[in-house]
Amino acid sequence: MPLGDSITDGFGTPGGYRIELFRRTLMAGQHITFMGRNVNGPATVTDGATTTPFPQRHEGYSGYTIDPGGGRQGISPLVDGALSTFHPQIILLQIGTNDIDLNLDVANAPVRLGALLDKITTDAPDALLVVARITPLNYDAGNARVEAYNAAMPALVESRVAAGKHILLVDMYAPFVADPSFKTSLLADQWHPNPAGYAVMAGVWYEVIKSSLR
Repeated sequence: MPLGDSITDGFGTPGGYRIELFRRTLMAGQHITFMGRNVNGPATVTDGATTTPFPQRHEGYSGYTIDPGGGRQGISPLVDGALSTFHPQIILLQIGTNDIDLNLDVANAPVRLGALLDKITTDAPDALLVVARITPLNYDAGNARVEAYNAAMPALVESRVAAGKHILLVDMYAPFVADPSFKTSLLADQWHPNPAGYAVMAGVWYEVIKSSLR
């Protein structure tokens, strides 16, 4: 279950990172499908000479924050229904970009993220939850806040892993900023990756979940 905001939705590139993530599983001879109440992306994905229907479902919500606030809707109220409906085995969570960009209760954003992690692991205790450090924005002041938010995530994850929760942390920020020109080479606008950026995200997700795929 891809879960998050417009970056999960694939704003600007319908299907977003899900396209290349699906292609990578095909190339490895593995199987994956995506779950959720929303639908977008290409009809098919081609791997060499093989064309396969693309699973278009997801739980990405454009403009959403972690929780409702600041005039925005949040994904936290949506989690119970999504998980009880689809029962995913793996959940890919990236959320917080809109909170950080809007400077919306940034000091408490890690606390609010932690509560979301607890909600997900309570609702789906047997699923693997993979939470991502968020991708950068295209302006430095915003990225200072992004870095602070991302820096709080390891402690959130480690404490819950110590309590027996099935959570992994991945870093979507470092692979972007490793490219000095990431603001133009990997981002389409102030917030969203371009196709190359979404492919970078797919690679990060795939590396952490590939051992769980068959």
